[in-house]
Amino acid sequence: MPATVVLGAQWGDEGKGKITDLMADRMDFVVRFAGGNNAGHTVVCGEDEFKLHLMPSGILYPHITTVIGNGVVVNPKVLIEEMDSLVARGICCDRLRISCNAHLVMPYHLAFDHLGEVSLGSAKLGTTHRGIGPAYADKADRMGLRMQDLLDEHIFRAKLTTSLLRKNAILTKAFDQEPFDVDEITAEYMAYAERLAPHIEDTSLLIHNALEDGRKVLFEGAQGLLLDIDHGTYPFVTSSSPTIGGVFTGTGVGPTHVNSVLGVVKAYVTRVGYGPFPTEQANEMGERMGKRGVEFGTTTGRKRRCGWLDLVLLRYAARVNGLTGLAITKLDVLSEFERIDVCIGYSYQGKVYHDFPPHQTIFHKCEPVYLDMPGWRCEISDVTEFDDLPPEARKYIEFIEQASGIPAHIISVGPKRTQTILAHLKEKQTIEEGPYLYKEEYPPGNSV
Repeated sequence: MPATVVLGAQWGDEGKGKITDLMADRMDFVVRFAGGNNAGHTVVCGEDEFKLHLMPSGILYPHITTVIGNGVVVNPKVLIEEMDSLVARGICCDRLRISCNAHLVMPYHLAFDHLGEVSLGSAKLGTTHRGIGPAYADKADRMGLRMQDLLDEHIFRAKLTTSLLRKNAILTKAFDQEPFDVDEITAEYMAYAERLAPHIEDTSLLIHNALEDGRKVLFEGAQGLLLDIDHGTYPFVTSSSPTIGGVFTGTGVGPTHVNSVLGVVKAYVTRVGYGPFPTEQANEMGERMGKRGVEFGTTTGRKRRCGWLDLVLLRYAARVNGLTGLAITKLDVLSEFERIDVCIGYSYQGKVYHDFPPHQTIFHKCEPVYLDMPGWRCEISDVTEFDDLPPEARKYIEFIEQASGIPAHIISVGPKRTQTILAHLKEKQTIEEGPYLYKEEYPPGNSV
């Protein structure tokens, strides 16, 4: 059974959590493949709201096996806290599986993340201070500790001792900070090991066997294309690959298993933190988008910068990720605008770029070329069929499809599951309200 991938097509925060949750009911596995607890997904189920950080969004369905792949960096303290929070709300976490090769976020990673940002001053990158970058740096430097190291205290202590020789030297001499203690960290992480050991396994083999057996697998992206370490707006990016390539390196599954790649894109654009943003509206328009869209980061709570939809970026996302469909979210946020601008190109030194520019200077200094479109000036949050949208809203969606070359499969007009339009799908499913918790046919704790 071919697998499906859900990816962010902008700077993250596109609404991937809702889309993954919406699609997960038909899946057997939901797999997270990149990032750490620097990412966050908000899922609204009826009157309940769940904010997930490390946990794949499929955790809300008791019939789904959720997997944290090897491409994720895991802070075990945060993961256990998230598990406890979900259990307290009636969500069973027994079916969570964690790759034995996933790297650990260590206490010194958080320290270096904070100290590094402080030392950059006005040139800081705007990280989440969750230790994600330093953890990936240690992974690349072959100094990282992995989930499987938790299963052998002798190996864990030996690797930690070697790592702290370098870390403590830098902390004490370069930053005048107190060193970390091997015994304290070992004791702390062995306590985490006792809790997480039942969940750790070879998830590459687990997913491969599931696909070979015809099980349905959904790969859930975190963040988005423009935050990719290779293809994003470097250096204002994350430290992993939230694009299609990260699916395969971050799970150990081959590309021939995937035939559907869904790009999630807001009907406008938002960005958290620093970095270039050509269509940003640092004005009353942007304030209106942010207020109506409740644009604050799920993980950090930081206010998001808002701007008009950028089709140059969307075409770039389609090209890099090989998108086969779009999920357009928060269309309802634009309902109050009389006119809507859409960026169709960038102007720089007399030249117009319709593709993502090859040089950072162009992207930083370009002026967006806008197409002005009429708004619909009416509420659409209760619309469930594409043909029932106002003509202007339909034209807006159709223009996005035409300009990107990608059909819109899902259109979200609100945070709830029912506030969704399924377009261009051969089989339209009925969307039910409320969390799919403990259906009789899927009692909690079932094995795969």
